[in-house]
Amino acid sequence: MKYQAPKGVIEYFPPRSRSFEWVRGTLLSQIKRSGYQLLELPVFEDTELFTRGVGASTDVVSKEMYTFLDRGGRSITLRPEGTVGALRAIIEHGLDRGALPTKVFYSGAFFRAERPQAGRGRQFYSVGVEAVGSDDPALDAEVIAIADAGFKALGLKQFRLEITSLGDAQTRALHRVDLLAFIEGLDLDEATIARAEINPLRLFDDKRKEIRDLMDKAPLLLDYLSEESRQHFEAVQSYLKDLKIEFTINPRMVRGLDYYTGTTFEFVHNLLGAQSGIGGGGRYDGLMEQIGGQPLSGIGFGLGVDRALLAAEAEGVVDSAAFLTDLYLIPLGAQAKTVALSISQELRAHDLTVDIVFGDRSLKSAMKSADKSGARYVVIIGDTELSTGSVDLKQMSTGETTSVTLASLVTTLTTKLLTW
Repeated sequence: MKYQAPKGVIEYFPPRSRSFEWVRGTLLSQIKRSGYQLLELPVFEDTELFTRGVGASTDVVSKEMYTFLDRGGRSITLRPEGTVGALRAIIEHGLDRGALPTKVFYSGAFFRAERPQAGRGRQFYSVGVEAVGSDDPALDAEVIAIADAGFKALGLKQFRLEITSLGDAQTRALHRVDLLAFIEGLDLDEATIARAEINPLRLFDDKRKEIRDLMDKAPLLLDYLSEESRQHFEAVQSYLKDLKIEFTINPRMVRGLDYYTGTTFEFVHNLLGAQSGIGGGGRYDGLMEQIGGQPLSGIGFGLGVDRALLAAEAEGVVDSAAFLTDLYLIPLGAQAKTVALSISQELRAHDLTVDIVFGDRSLKSAMKSADKSGARYVVIIGDTELSTGSVDLKQMSTGETTSVTLASLVTTLTTKLLTW
């Protein structure tokens, strides 16, 4: 029997896994520079955490969660998103009881039982941040700016930032009355009516064209903002302008999760078709309290590593040199292999990436492997090199060779890589 990965699972393997690693590492580097600390989370949680936190009216909870009973009969769900689990951890470990805001980041695989498409898998990869304990609009701008910087660091240019405000409780209460009155006049199926009764905003997020057309003249939440919400949203816009971050206001944006309030945003890439969202997030006032924590404000984002990679490939900006092997050692003979192992240890101790050919292969076969590996430099060690103590350092991209002593290999290679 030939085993295969489950349908809809996005896997990465060489050489494309190098590009995936580059995307993830680049996005995370911008986050780490902003004072966020790692939060390593479990990939499954109690099901109730997601039904309570994400929202029963969402497609995520009603259709897309991988839920099962464990051996103790407890209902467990593979995490479909990161925010609720991160807040659970912040509450459980008292991170919200120190200096605020608490700023954490996480990355890993997430799971949704969706129909697989390009850029949308049943297992997908994200990096995210959460900043909890401050309602400062400048923090909103910083969170957006970190995501924007991450995409720009990848070299992406054909993306846009869309923002809106979902207001506060007063805003949504006023809007809900008029929105429900509008929806009552529409010809909808029973399932859609039931969904609207739980959260009428979900109809703005409906993917069906006929529903989108019906909602074209629906009252917009942005027109109902309280004075406090309006001032907050205007301050966020002002900060973004000061940071030279371009954006457009999308008054119909609600995103796919019920917990968003206030500032909400999404990054959309122009070359990805239907699955154009490459990341987004927003503020979630009230969510901490809803899952048993303090009534603290928070804001965060999730960036799709898979879609960011597709965007980088579509724009032709993937860094093909990322995570390449610095040096490929080809030993010819038993004594040369011993020397190669010793050299590799020394070079790796100097933060260089070194690989060795194993298996007593021919020189021609070994050189083909070096070429396929994307190695920057190659060194062949045979009887002559062992007797003289010198080797030829070959740059694979140009074919240029430099004669160096084994003793000076670290210094020479490090110097050459600095100008790579």
